[in-house]
Amino acid sequence: MKVQVRYFASVRESIGLSHESVETKAADVAALRIELMARGEHYRACLSTDRPVRMALNQLMVQGNAALSEGCEVGFFPPVTGG
Repeated sequence: MKVQVRYFASVRESIGLSHESVETKAADVAALRIELMARGEHYRACLSTDRPVRMALNQLMVQGNAALSEGCEVGFFPPVTGG
């Protein structure tokens, strides 16, 4: 299936893209994250499961077990702090 992936803040800077269309066999957001990490060091460095990365599906924050569907939008964000 094809999904739209958006990268934000330091994740975008590390990968060098703000968004891309991805053909995936992943069933959920966590599996997509693992597929993306296999693309190379830039992806692996910022999406590593050792790093706190927030994920959104169709603009709603989700856990890794959120199911993907054809044409959905997935976003990856670094943790955000504010004051």
